Amino acid sequence: MGKKGKNIIHSRPNFGRSVSTSDKSIVRSGRRLILGVSASIAIYKACELVRRLKECGFTVKVIMTKEAEELIRPIVFSSLSANKVYRAGIFDEPDTWEIEHVSLAQETDLILIAPATANIIARLAAGICDDLLTCTVCASKAGVLIAPAMNEIMYNNKITQGNIAKLKSCGYKFIAPRKGMLACGKAGLGCLAETDDIVKEVKKYL
Repeated sequence: MGKKGKNIIHSRPNFGRSVSTSDKSIVRSGRRLILGVSASIAIYKACELVRRLKECGFTVKVIMTKEAEELIRPIVFSSLSANKVYRAGIFDEPDTWEIEHVSLAQETDLILIAPATANIIARLAAGICDDLLTCTVCASKAGVLIAPAMNEIMYNNKITQGNIAKLKSCGYKFIAPRKGMLACGKAGLGCLAETDDIVKEVKKYL
C-alpha cells in the first residue's frame, strides 16, 4: 500500500480520454499509435501487425474505414489490440463527452495507415474529411506513416504518384510496397511491406 494521498498511475493508458495530472507522464511516453486500416486485400496482415506492435510495448488503437469492415470484423482488431476499435462514422454517439476524432488526434504519437489504398491516399491528399480516419489525420499534429497496398497499375498511376508526392511534401512518410503476388493473380509491385519493415519504421518515430 502506498502513502495516503499518493497518486495512482495506471499501467495501461487509454488515449481516447482526457489526461489527468496523475497519469500524464505515462500517457505521454511516446508509445501510443493509431493504426488506420483501409479496405485492401492485405488487411489480414494488419492483424499480425497489431500483434507485433503490442509485443513491442506500443498502445494500439485501430480505426477502420467502412469499406474495411466488409473484409474483416472489428472484433478481430479489438481482441488483438485489447482496445476498442473506432469505426468509420464521425456522427456515431461517442462513449464519452469528447469529440472523438479530436481526442484521438491530440492524444497519439503516430498515425500509421496500413494497408493504405489508393482511395484513402487520394482523400488525404485532397484534404477530404468524410470519415473518422480522415478527420483524425487532419486534426492531428502527430507524424503520419503510410504503407500502400494496391495493384501495380494503380500504384504507378500518375494521379496516385502525384497524391503520394503531395503528401510527402506535407511531411507524411511512406513505406514503399514490395514486389510479390498481387490479388489479381499477377506478380508485380504493390504488396504491403513486410511486417518487420513496418515495425522498424514505427520504432524510428517512437
